[in-house]
Amino acid sequence: MVCDKGNRNFTKIVSTLGPASSSYEVISSLVDNGVDVFRINFSHGDIETHRKNVEFIRKVEKEKGIYIGILADMQGPKLRVGEFKNSDGVLLKEGQKFRLDMDKKEGDENRVCLPHPEIFAVMKEGMNILINDGNIRLKVIDFGKDFANTEVIIGGVISNHKGVNVPDVSLPLSALSDKDIVNLHAALDMGVDCIGLSFVQRPEDIIQARDIIKGRAWIVSKIEKPAALQHLTEIINLSDCIMVARGDLGVEMPVQTVPVLQKKIVYECRKAGKPVIVATQMLESMINNPMPTRAETSDVANAVFDGADAVMLSGETAVGKYPVKAVAMMDSVIRSVESIPVYNKILSTFVKNDAEHSDNVPGAVASSVRYIAENLEKAAAIVTYSESGATSLRVAKQRSCVPVLSITPDISVARRMALVWGVISKKTDKSLKTFEDVGLQAEKYAVEAKLAGSGDNIIITAGVPFSKQGNTNILHIVTVK
Repeated sequence: MVCDKGNRNFTKIVSTLGPASSSYEVISSLVDNGVDVFRINFSHGDIETHRKNVEFIRKVEKEKGIYIGILADMQGPKLRVGEFKNSDGVLLKEGQKFRLDMDKKEGDENRVCLPHPEIFAVMKEGMNILINDGNIRLKVIDFGKDFANTEVIIGGVISNHKGVNVPDVSLPLSALSDKDIVNLHAALDMGVDCIGLSFVQRPEDIIQARDIIKGRAWIVSKIEKPAALQHLTEIINLSDCIMVARGDLGVEMPVQTVPVLQKKIVYECRKAGKPVIVATQMLESMINNPMPTRAETSDVANAVFDGADAVMLSGETAVGKYPVKAVAMMDSVIRSVESIPVYNKILSTFVKNDAEHSDNVPGAVASSVRYIAENLEKAAAIVTYSESGATSLRVAKQRSCVPVLSITPDISVARRMALVWGVISKKTDKSLKTFEDVGLQAEKYAVEAKLAGSGDNIIITAGVPFSKQGNTNILHIVTVK
């Protein structure tokens, strides 16, 4: 069986907005070429620019009659060195000694200020300190409460305010800085659908964010710190979605381990039924070139084969010369993978090997939906009715190559489903009261979405009573008249 959903892919595309794409015309074109979710990066730009982009997205959404997700990505705490006497910086040579301290005086070839007491609080002999995206590596020889003497292991030019990473320890820092909290409230006021949480190290980081968000948006936890990997299961369970942030992860972990970690994280998310995004440098060369490398297209294809819910473009659409072409290329790679029978076989193997998917009523119903959808003649669509989205997520976990039409009375749920593999959303005008109502709406929307026609079968699933979240317990088959 081939995964075929007409003019939209099963694997979703997330596109980052920036100077190259912050206009109504470009956003509209990006959607036409396959974007399902837009990422607004609060590490750059200002709140008013982000607000204007949200307005553009909602305008495009209304005009095209589809639901588009918006992910507001928080910056997280940033660790940086101080300033140097020479504004061009200094050259550190392998084997030389270099001191980091809390003295605010300008630095030179022997020392520089590291204005972060939280780093000195967890300092230990032999730990690595990475500077400038890991291009410079220092090893701690000895230290005190406000200084560390280091040896340069990998040298290079170090200059003002270069970023610092400390991969060997868990820092006593919240994932949300004071700036992030201001931006978080602004993003929620804009009506974004998801909040990207950077610098996640421990489960408590997600709990803190959830206390602020209070259900107004999904939490997308970015796995980019080694400390997060030590709590991966708990972080996945507490989050609504996970992002494999390969950029920072590749700085703090040996780069050769990143592909293995990507597969592990995607596997664990799929097992838990949580959406997962694979991000960073997927088509990096398209920032400056109209065509990607062969390795980059293979990278995107591998994420699709793994069953990731979404793949993400960062600089390619934020600052690149060819944002629309980059999206069109990613869309083309996804279609290429999803059009071959082996793709469905790989997805099926995962589901069959997941022994936990049918050990309860909701899991058993979702498993049965997949089996019926792929074996019933003229099965055109699976329709879920879900006020919270839980039923849609449960069915999407099964990765059936029959499209899922998610019907919900909540527009925020409809937009969040834009991140979920294989799901198309429709919002009902009001909360449905009976399963007969659901059946009528399911048939209507399946035909309107051009997923089914006369004589086709649609499989409907929901939870009764409707108001009880996570109670998927009904399966019904309807033949479209």
